[in-house]
Amino acid sequence: MNGVVLNKVQRFRDEKGITQEELGKAVGVTRQTIIALEGGNYTPSVFLALNIAVFFKEPVEKIFTIKR
Repeated sequence: MNGVVLNKVQRFRDEKGITQEELGKAVGVTRQTIIALEGGNYTPSVFLALNIAVFFKEPVEKIFTIKR
């Protein structure tokens, strides 16, 4: 069951009008982690994905999906 985790973090962040650094601080990671996540170069832990979903007040499945 291989696949790629896709995300809409940048879209949600842009809609909220916050920087990568602000999001990183809010969810406990660095700006570099958010950059890598948005660029598709980093697959978040379940903990981080859930923290991001809570921050945006959205179901995790609305932000993260698996492409098989």
